[in-house]
Amino acid sequence: MAGERTTEQAVGFCTAVGRPCRRTPGNPGFVGNRLQNALSRQAIHLVQQGVVTPEDLDTVVTHSPKPATASNPPPCPPWKTPAATSTPRRTEMTATTTPLAKLDDQLTADFYLYEALLSDEERKILLKARTFLHDEIKPLVNDSWGKGELPKEMIDRFRGSGLAALAYEGYGEHLPAISHLLDGMLAAELGRVDASCATFFGVHNGLGFYSIYYGGDQEQRDRWLPAMASMEKIGAFALTEPLGGSDVSGGMRTTARREGDTWVLNGAKKWIGNATFADYVVVFARDADDNQVKGFVVEKGAPGFEPVKIEGKIALRIVQNAEITLTDVRVPEANRLQNMNGFRDVAEVLRQTRSGVAWQALGVMIGAYELALDYAKERRQFGRPIAGFQMVQDLLVKSLGNITASWGMLVQLARLQDQGIFRDEHSALAKEYVAARMREVVAFSREIFGGNGILLDYDIARFFADAEALYSYEGTHQMQTLIVGKSITGHSAFV
Repeated sequence: MAGERTTEQAVGFCTAVGRPCRRTPGNPGFVGNRLQNALSRQAIHLVQQGVVTPEDLDTVVTHSPKPATASNPPPCPPWKTPAATSTPRRTEMTATTTPLAKLDDQLTADFYLYEALLSDEERKILLKARTFLHDEIKPLVNDSWGKGELPKEMIDRFRGSGLAALAYEGYGEHLPAISHLLDGMLAAELGRVDASCATFFGVHNGLGFYSIYYGGDQEQRDRWLPAMASMEKIGAFALTEPLGGSDVSGGMRTTARREGDTWVLNGAKKWIGNATFADYVVVFARDADDNQVKGFVVEKGAPGFEPVKIEGKIALRIVQNAEITLTDVRVPEANRLQNMNGFRDVAEVLRQTRSGVAWQALGVMIGAYELALDYAKERRQFGRPIAGFQMVQDLLVKSLGNITASWGMLVQLARLQDQGIFRDEHSALAKEYVAARMREVVAFSREIFGGNGILLDYDIARFFADAEALYSYEGTHQMQTLIVGKSITGHSAFV
């Protein structure tokens, strides 16, 4: 049984801080522990706000009815300030964390308050983006999705948003470059509104931009990236081929043959987002001399470069995917990415951008869950809201669990990126796991809508369809599994 003194302390503390508390006779011991945990969490929040001191907390901790049972010796030390127990980096992160009590506008799906990990300044950037996407982009989405078009008006609105290149030192509007955590949450925010818009932006700001940022020399970065950062010029990334998706690394058929200071490209690419209108398309081709994959920036209007829009898609309909034919496309040596000299360099680009797709998938989950929760509260059957039915609540709670687990994984992934210990298998596991959970959540959410779930007007059908594309691109579920499997076993299971 919970000790009377422990219960009185917990009830008194919760009452003092304005938290409701109900006393039930005969509480089992674990309820007392839960009360202590809640007390500790609330106390830490009060320390962050300066209401109490760490010494005040030591008084509470040392009056526990018995030592922690997880391990008897040694006893748990008193609660310390971050400076006493943390590395300099951890102390800095703690010091800049937004107090949880200030999260008045938190997302319904942010059940564990992950956005509180952002600093005040970072949160302002996120909220500005959230407002922009809701007010300026969302009103254009359903009509554009239904028509399968990316309207110029949408691109123009993105152009004025200041969202591009924020994570690239020296190119975005924010100095210094934003953290990987904020960059990921911005990607999730895009996915929360619409997966097509997230993909359009991700192809430009991720795949296209990073290929030049990482693979180009300084002259090339200076030549192309400022216009891409302002979105005056739009980028694309051409890797996948009609006969080569997962095996494109070894089976690439597009070739590059050097003639003096010019390269001649021949071949075909498929599923290339933005390619029908992009100003700069990063095309990967195999060097006929050394058999290595190299990257080339093909500019709009190049003779022999013919992109044709892929019609009949049932997912990501706003994204303008193209099949490209390259017939004797002449590219100057100055447009060959000087630091992109093998598929390992291409893999580095994919390692970075794959994590962004995982964040997008999280955003899709959040958007679908929010739609389903709101609908369940409003839709009435048998005389009451369907949110009051057990099976509907089961779907909602499973969805929230998937979101919360995925979000926690991605927060840690962002920390690994910031610390420079981010590996292929880290991004692969994130994409594999989060995309699979996304697929479940959009299915649960569509189920809650019943027949209305197949109507575009209710939004959820768009989320349901688009999730299938996110599940497949940037590496299929199976390919991500093999990358992680090789890492943990030391054995490659690739064919």
